[in-house]
Amino acid sequence: MKLSRGTKITLLVVLLLVIDQVIKILVKTNMTLGQSIHVLGNWFQIYFVENNGMAFGMQFGATVGKLLLSVFRVALVVVIFLYIRKLLKRPTTPWGVLIGLSAILCGALGNIIDSLFYGLIFSESTLTQTATMFPDGGGYAGFLFGKVVDMFYFPIIDTDLPAWFPIWGGRHIIFFRPIFNFADACITCGAIYLLIFHWRFFGKKQETASETE
Repeated sequence: MKLSRGTKITLLVVLLLVIDQVIKILVKTNMTLGQSIHVLGNWFQIYFVENNGMAFGMQFGATVGKLLLSVFRVALVVVIFLYIRKLLKRPTTPWGVLIGLSAILCGALGNIIDSLFYGLIFSESTLTQTATMFPDGGGYAGFLFGKVVDMFYFPIIDTDLPAWFPIWGGRHIIFFRPIFNFADACITCGAIYLLIFHWRFFGKKQETASETE
């Protein structure tokens, strides 16, 4: 049986979403907050942290900021979903465009699940205790206020600059410092892929729209 393009895209999103959530659940239920597992020397680690903000550990305000960010994520997912659905009705839409947008959609969905539900279904992760799924006393936060689980850490360069180095001489530097998750990687890879290989598609759409106005 031949699968439609819509079915294939749906299966891709579901697959990526399952991978994201399996990784996060394994990390949250088996590692304490701040625990690190060295995978390839010092430059690739599974380093468990949580954040209330955006991708790569960036923060966005306090309680109000967290609420606004969660609502924005939901709205963004709805917009991307409707756009993909619109493009699927056009046989000329390149597969690459659909795959790139699907990766972004999956990444946004993955972090939304954390924000919406993790506070309800997990106990608090601490420096000394791993989290429990569906704890008897309830979760650590309400709906929309869950923390996003991050774990991929690539401190490829971790050194002290020599004193003679201009401006930053003697400072300790780490590159790449942000800690991220699979969903963040999906968003980043999808966006970069579209910008590099399919920018003409979006430029053409804009040109067509401006000509019809």
